[in-house]
Amino acid sequence: MNKENQNIEFKESWRDEYLKWICGFANAQGGKIYIGVNDDGTICGAKNCKKLLEDIPNKVRDTMGIVVDVNALEANSIEYLEIVVYSSTYPVSYHGEYHYRSGSTKQQLQGSALTEFLIKKTGYQWDAVPIDWIGVDDLDKESFDIFRREAVRTGRMSLMDVECSNIQLLDKLGLLDNGKLKRAAVLLFYRYPQRFVTGCYVKIGKFPVGNSAELLYQDTVEGSLMLMADRTIDLIYLKYLTASISYQHDVRIETYPYAREAVREAVYNALIHTKWQDGIPIQIRVQDDIMYISNQCAFPSDWTVADLLKPHRSRPYNPQLASTFYRAGYIESWGRGIEKIETECKTAGAKPPQYEVKGDGFTVKFDAMTTNEVIKEGNGRITLTENEKLVLEAIKNNQSRTKKELANLTTIPSRTIDRIIQSLQNKGLIVRQGSNKTGYWQIIKVA
Repeated sequence: MNKENQNIEFKESWRDEYLKWICGFANAQGGKIYIGVNDDGTICGAKNCKKLLEDIPNKVRDTMGIVVDVNALEANSIEYLEIVVYSSTYPVSYHGEYHYRSGSTKQQLQGSALTEFLIKKTGYQWDAVPIDWIGVDDLDKESFDIFRREAVRTGRMSLMDVECSNIQLLDKLGLLDNGKLKRAAVLLFYRYPQRFVTGCYVKIGKFPVGNSAELLYQDTVEGSLMLMADRTIDLIYLKYLTASISYQHDVRIETYPYAREAVREAVYNALIHTKWQDGIPIQIRVQDDIMYISNQCAFPSDWTVADLLKPHRSRPYNPQLASTFYRAGYIESWGRGIEKIETECKTAGAKPPQYEVKGDGFTVKFDAMTTNEVIKEGNGRITLTENEKLVLEAIKNNQSRTKKELANLTTIPSRTIDRIIQSLQNKGLIVRQGSNKTGYWQIIKVA
């Protein structure tokens, strides 16, 4: 027999792990695997040939969706098998893994190598691949409502832009391909993305101070990426963190140990840059002294962590997700995510976070502000959320506006307006003068 080469592989006996070799041949130039042949090409025979003639094609079809030819051969009354694998015109995965035959070896494609392979095979980035089994009518109304609200509130799209059908909006966002939803559309607006992308959720856990593995309590935030973006930060700050208390002019001020806008930016970056096909959720470990936000990523092979800390061009792993989050006003473009995290930490008086890339994992580590830093931040400078800034500006322009008018003007839900007003009062920025009907908001201090 011929020697092993790029297109020929010898195996003494069949093991199911050799399905990976079939995947590798399909993703490369095709090839043949001989079962019952030693590495030197000597035919030693394969056991259970008749059963394997049926089992192997079925396993290949069920795990990879491709067809191979399995032939029974004989030499000197010794039976062995020939598996003929054809080169596939589209990417073939084995349980979510992409393998590739290179030379006489099989390699699992990951990171930027996987991205380049997918683009070469399909012309698509991973998040731009069309999906057949989900339609526009299957998508989630609340997810669309969140996007429309935020896009208009932040000025990234006009009210006229978003007052259209969902399918028209998806088309404007570039999330359709010949009428089919792109994978990004499913992640962004389908309420149950885990049905198709395992591990598509955020896991939050509260741990004691130190390196203890003891888990005090935990939550998972599930749903579309729009729902995760809308809920994760509030959950962290309402349930997992305790605010320090200080006073200004006898007004109680609550200040949290982590800069909210910096954490928000880190979470949003994780949502859009995660390599979701790995099946690993975003993980947020919260301690009283440290917070870790970790996600799978395909870090550019020619970058280091140092490159993140200086001006750099935007190279999103999931450009469709990044574009939609930008249109919603959740992130900045031009690779400014890390810069914004650094700026928000500095504004809040916190230490800059630390970043770590380990394999396909990316982690942002936030150190909690010390007591002195928190007091300084609380007494010297009041930090506002984006929504608080929006409401305060609306009040400055017309101090007689009601809560209903503020909600209509800012497109922020009424229940959220109530919380924002209470927060602005707690921070000593506004005070209500007169009755709810005829009174007005007095500006105590300009933030």
